[in-house]
Amino acid sequence: MRNPIFKWLIIATVMVGLNTSGSAQQLDAGRTEYQAHCAACHGIDGKGNGPASDELKTHPADLTMLAKNNNGVFPYKAITEVIDGRKAFKAHGTREMPIWGYQLTPMPKLTISPLSPAKKADQNLKAYYDSEIVVRNRILAIVDYLYRIQAK
Repeated sequence: MRNPIFKWLIIATVMVGLNTSGSAQQLDAGRTEYQAHCAACHGIDGKGNGPASDELKTHPADLTMLAKNNNGVFPYKAITEVIDGRKAFKAHGTREMPIWGYQLTPMPKLTISPLSPAKKADQNLKAYYDSEIVVRNRILAIVDYLYRIQAK
């Protein structure tokens, strides 16, 4: 008599687990990053109507029109360079301090244990490259999201 109960309990647990994992897959990293770093000026919909847009000297661009304004081709490289600061964009501030500052840069990994100078340098270099990978992925997620919201 216990076997059928356990059988249904296991089936129910698996079904709940599958439903939960399906919800986790719906997380949109690009949208999340965009909303955290870009929407204040460019708006939730990307049309340049964010809550801070009225306070700016230069009205934010309609990010849904990037491809349309580029002969129907989404300018991946140019957009990536604007976001990461390699391409100066007047409204985003200087390349040394774009408007979002260091928000896209994760904090370096810190250790409390004493290390020799050589090991400490190796650890700092590893933290730097780990940070670069994280930042690059966050920027690419934003670029992917912008691609997906382009006007047809």
